Amino acid sequence: MNIFALLTSAGINIGICALLLSLYSVLRKQPGNVSVYFGRRLAEQQNRSLDSFSLERFVPSPGWIVKAWKTSDEEILASAGLDAVAFVRMLVFSIRIFSIAAVVCLFGVLPLNYYGQYRHHVKIPSESLDVFTIANVEQGSRWLWVHCLALYIISCSAYVLLYFEYRRIAQMRLIHITQSSPNPSHFTVLVRSIPWPEEGSLSDVVHNFFTKYHASSYLSHQMIYRVGKVQKLMNDAEKVYKKVCLKANMMDQKHCPLKYRSGLCVEAANTSQLSHDEFDLSAKNKDLGLSDSTTKLQECAAAFVFFKTRYAAVIASEVLQSSNPMSWVTDLAPEPHDVHWSNLWIPYRQLWFRRIATRLASIVFMFLFIVPVTFVQGLSQLDQLQQAFPFLKGILKKIVLSRWQEKKHMLQGLVFYYMECVLCQCLIWIYYQPAKYHIESEGNTYTACQSCPKATFFITYVLTSGWASLSSEAIRLFSLIWNFTKKYIFGRKNDPTSVPSFPYHTEVPRVLLFGLLGFTCAILAPLILPFLLVYFLLGYVVYRNQILNVYVSKYETGGRMWPIAHNTTIFSLLLAQIIALGVFGVKKSPVASGFVIPLLIFTLLFSEYCRQRFRPIFEKFSAQDLIEMDKEDETCGRMDEIHQQLQSAYRQFSPDSDSSESAEDDGSIARDVDVKDCSN
Repeated sequence: MNIFALLTSAGINIGICALLLSLYSVLRKQPGNVSVYFGRRLAEQQNRSLDSFSLERFVPSPGWIVKAWKTSDEEILASAGLDAVAFVRMLVFSIRIFSIAAVVCLFGVLPLNYYGQYRHHVKIPSESLDVFTIANVEQGSRWLWVHCLALYIISCSAYVLLYFEYRRIAQMRLIHITQSSPNPSHFTVLVRSIPWPEEGSLSDVVHNFFTKYHASSYLSHQMIYRVGKVQKLMNDAEKVYKKVCLKANMMDQKHCPLKYRSGLCVEAANTSQLSHDEFDLSAKNKDLGLSDSTTKLQECAAAFVFFKTRYAAVIASEVLQSSNPMSWVTDLAPEPHDVHWSNLWIPYRQLWFRRIATRLASIVFMFLFIVPVTFVQGLSQLDQLQQAFPFLKGILKKIVLSRWQEKKHMLQGLVFYYMECVLCQCLIWIYYQPAKYHIESEGNTYTACQSCPKATFFITYVLTSGWASLSSEAIRLFSLIWNFTKKYIFGRKNDPTSVPSFPYHTEVPRVLLFGLLGFTCAILAPLILPFLLVYFLLGYVVYRNQILNVYVSKYETGGRMWPIAHNTTIFSLLLAQIIALGVFGVKKSPVASGFVIPLLIFTLLFSEYCRQRFRPIFEKFSAQDLIEMDKEDETCGRMDEIHQQLQSAYRQFSPDSDSSESAEDDGSIARDVDVKDCSN
């Protein structure tokens, strides 16, 4: 691939991105697309009316870019939570570090690569991209120390930026923990692998155990049951009734007086609440015709145990409850709306086998990835294939693709590399799905990238999967089509409660993958850096706009994705340094190779320092903060109210939960959930 083919591919992608973003700036102004591009604002009832006709609605404008760029991190924190801020800071870090890398490598390393050997250079548009890589530097060149110096500058800059970002996110997490409203998960411990008794029920076993060993802090517990299809149907009916109540009260807001409307909502909420507080689980079983023996068989070896203070709950979740580590396994409970009840039915011992099976499947996918990508990469390098396998010359001459490559380099960039990148994107997308927040997908993606060490492939991948994906994210084509179909074909109205959440599980790995490409290719193929920098700048604007206007934060981890991003960046630095060490060795430059070894050691030391200094803040809670929060609640008289509302926080049989889906209860126990939902 030459410069002309690269510029052609870049020009096409720039045109597509400009077209899609211009179309987005027009479509977002249309009243019918409010639910697509302002889902968050619509849910918060803050969207402005766009019913009046105006010529401005059909003219592209960059106003949304300016607004997204000027929005502060504090505003994002207030509207979308700490996870959104951590994701945005990942983009900020990438912009800063690759701006430094672009200046150093484009003006310092790229000229040395281009003039690395004594050869006749043709015109720049006809030059091969390999001329701009370190492969063009002759062996034993005295200029390789410049590459080593550039690697030192990039690595040291990354250390400084990573340190300040880690410290900033850690401080924000501490504030998030200490200033957050009382949450039932702070007082609750999930207990699994409860020993089955010979006589009695599991509930009695749990009560006796925690009364004996945690007498001063134990409050109560709630067993987890394996419900059947009948109970699921009942819960589905209750959910439908709740939606009807919600829509009816939304209609009443337009016609009924405030006082009268509030009375209806409170009455409906109280009726719904009494229907669950008055009848316990035994009453439900009697209505279903279930006997006590049937109820005992439906009990799972898991329970939610409530404690009087946050400190007691954390201590109980951290210590080993028995001499057998596979029995009485405790952990802090997830928030009520994060609970997936069917997962709690899985025996604890099966989780070990499931983890092993997941890792084996990931390894299989990793090796399956190599074959098709290598094949497509080979199609784009037909000349090299003919040299390596002479018997293919006759076959390749009959293929139309070879004639295209001989006559028109542009088609190489338009056909082969698009095929290559689409295939790579599809396979990487498969990797992203099983793991939340990309914990398992990173290693697979990285190994897959190493299987195709071609700078042309990576540059084209940034153009297609990077630039194009961001413009597609902005315009939200599938949501736009579905909104049109739903409104004008099925005649359904917009549901303000059906707002999507931000797809961290796919976007975080994508950003980290491009960061990996930037670090590993910085001194080897500096031409990739401008394209990466454009990607991060565009992503900074698009993602901030989507966070502010489109997505709702349904899950909040308090910035716990940042240690993963930090470790991934450290891994990328180490990989880049190891590759540089190998390249310097192949180029027979012992001085440059020797100077890389101290850099590897310093990277490991820096990683260990950050792990000791900041990592515990994201994994554990400090006793000082927990005790202060407990004392504050006791002083203000809120502790009794918290204890009372804990009983209904994790309701397996609530209208918002069923046997296969998460409970939809609000995470905060400081407000009445039913009244709030019905009044909205």
